[in-house]
Amino acid sequence: MKLVFAGTPEVAVPALDALIASDRHEVAAVVTRPDAPAGRGRRLVASPVAARAEEAGIEVLKPAHPRDEDFLARLREIAPDCCPVVAYGALLPRAALDIPARGWVNLHFSLLPAWRGAAPVQHAILAGDEVTGASTFLIEEGLDSGPVYGVVTEDVRPTDTSGDLLTRLAFAGSGLLAATMDGIEDGTLHAVPQPAEGITLAPKISVEDAHIDWKAPALRVDRVVRGCTPAPGAWTVFRGERLKLVAVRPLPERTEADLEPGELAAGKKYVYAGTGSHPVELLWVQPQGKKPMLAADWARGVRIAPGEHLGAADVR
Repeated sequence: MKLVFAGTPEVAVPALDALIASDRHEVAAVVTRPDAPAGRGRRLVASPVAARAEEAGIEVLKPAHPRDEDFLARLREIAPDCCPVVAYGALLPRAALDIPARGWVNLHFSLLPAWRGAAPVQHAILAGDEVTGASTFLIEEGLDSGPVYGVVTEDVRPTDTSGDLLTRLAFAGSGLLAATMDGIEDGTLHAVPQPAEGITLAPKISVEDAHIDWKAPALRVDRVVRGCTPAPGAWTVFRGERLKLVAVRPLPERTEADLEPGELAAGKKYVYAGTGSHPVELLWVQPQGKKPMLAADWARGVRIAPGEHLGAADVR
């Protein structure tokens, strides 16, 4: 089939690579978000998908919005059979949805109908899911509500961050998307409507969502840190400045340390913080304006006083 691939971030590149490598399909063009400012100089930089497509000699379309008439006209000229999508980042209007003969097929990183929305992997970790996956489905005008072609499952490991899990799903999902294109072309694969039960929503995680509540149980603190890593980054406050939490570890429930929520206890090789249940050990932190560092090294540098708290404004 003749394909036009739509995607923007690094997580979409494995799927694009899988389709480029296919001997059954032609990636005629790529649709991606416009170049965006990045780095200290705020220089305009092409998306990872755009960079990969240009490297492969594939035409790149960067409409400000997919309803732009020039973009729609060019898409009609290309006349794709199908448009696979991975994390494109913009809603597709009906005028665009109607152009490819076999529609737009999205690779979504959840087992639909669970976790419809922008942040399925983060929400799966926040909710404590033990298994998640990826789904391919036919895009409709609703939010991730179209009929499903196929799924692949993935275990959520106890130490997974959203970045870890998303990386594995990106590669597993790339094979699923390529197989879905094959099945659509063959006529052997037919989309099945999603069940009405089990629908959960996964809206974008805000910076405030990533603010640690030290009165929450240790398990919840750990999930927020893992679910918000690498973005937007879990954080708390120490001595009036923001402190990012890169990695923590819930201690056994019978840990002898008896700490109030947010209260710190530091030794030569450890830093503990109290929660609403049992403490967590801080493993890696990132002070404001600095690079990530071992929590024990940070604690030695700031010389934690007895009774000091994280998120002091929250607990006093």
